[in-house]
Amino acid sequence: MVKRTVKGSTRAPRRTDSLSREVIIQTAIEILDSGGEKALTLRALTVRLSTGYGAIYHHVADKNDLLATATDDVITAVLSGTVADADPRTALRRLALGLFDAIDAHPWVGAELSRQPWRPALLDFYESIGRLLDALDVPEKARFDAAGTLVNYVLGVAAQNAANARLRAGSDADREAFLQNAATQWAQLDPGRYPFVHAAATQLGEHDDRGQFLVGIDIFLAGISALG
Repeated sequence: MVKRTVKGSTRAPRRTDSLSREVIIQTAIEILDSGGEKALTLRALTVRLSTGYGAIYHHVADKNDLLATATDDVITAVLSGTVADADPRTALRRLALGLFDAIDAHPWVGAELSRQPWRPALLDFYESIGRLLDALDVPEKARFDAAGTLVNYVLGVAAQNAANARLRAGSDADREAFLQNAATQWAQLDPGRYPFVHAAATQLGEHDDRGQFLVGIDIFLAGISALG
């Protein structure tokens, strides 16, 4: 039932069930996914959850707390989805791809991690990478650099893809048209000066970002096998 105020305006009825921190964070993620960081306001949350500001502040401090906790939630889901009994190479590949896919699905996560790179959940991710590198017999003296290289690769590529998607969102050019246009420009370059780039033009228009990302992971895995 819709209630009327003294002046005759309407307002949505307040929720009658209890409001948990988990429900607030999940709702924040839904708002972030649909509208980006600008869409996430405490006002938007109160409307979506049919509650007041006090109920929100009981569970979270402010918007920054919401963004940080939502980011942790997304990364924790990646960690929980890893098969525990998988061999180390497979598990490492799944972890890396899981974080890449998560940032692709939630572009705001990449932006938040650039502001707060060592969120608790990302530390757990980093720790998982370290354990898997240990299981792959990567020497201890090389393990820190190897873990940093992999994490930086995953975050860097995923964040760049998310940024590119954001740029294309405001234009009429979709990904295929964008790549075809770039490939056309590459093909017109002087092959004498840019032999590799000119030759790569045929692959640029057809390549798959996710597939190329996995190639990078396989190159990384091939590289660390030489460290043992």
